Amino acid sequence: MTAAEVRATIVKSIGDIAPEADLAALDPAADLREALDIDSMDFLNLVIAVHKALAVDIPERDYPQVMSLDAMTTYVHARLPA
Repeated sequence: MTAAEVRATIVKSIGDIAPEADLAALDPAADLREALDIDSMDFLNLVIAVHKALAVDIPERDYPQVMSLDAMTTYVHARLPA
């Protein structure tokens, strides 16, 4: 799976968690919680959705590494199962 496919899957998951968000205007380097105005529970739901879609576990200790769309894409792409 390419990084672009991973990103598209993450964006779809974001759309499911925050349907009112303007994903076209989302700054890929911005903190997702601030940019999408989501709380910690919604962020957890996003992490769970990404895990279900891509089979990549994101432990809580790694949340600071996945706070933006770019960062989450890089993190998940590097850890995709073979």
